[in-house]
Amino acid sequence: MLRAGKALRFTPDEVATYRSLGIDFDGARTQDDIDQALTAWAGTLADERPDLLGSIVSEMAKAKGVKPPLRLERVLVAAANTAVPSTGSLRRS
Repeated sequence: MLRAGKALRFTPDEVATYRSLGIDFDGARTQDDIDQALTAWAGTLADERPDLLGSIVSEMAKAKGVKPPLRLERVLVAAANTAVPSTGSLRRS
């Protein structure tokens, strides 16, 4: 991965390597793009292979020296450009 300020680029070989793991970094140019690709990948793993996702989380926690979470929960995040109305807002007409 090549960085220039906040912009980044993956080499074609890196894109191919990550794609073989199911992560699509093709076109990723910012940290937000990477976050979105990883979120999509984790969501797919949670749906298709929760056992594998659990193993990955456990290994990451072990590498960081922290306890893994007791239970994994999938959090759905609205798209960055989608406005979500507040349920408690009062509207005056």
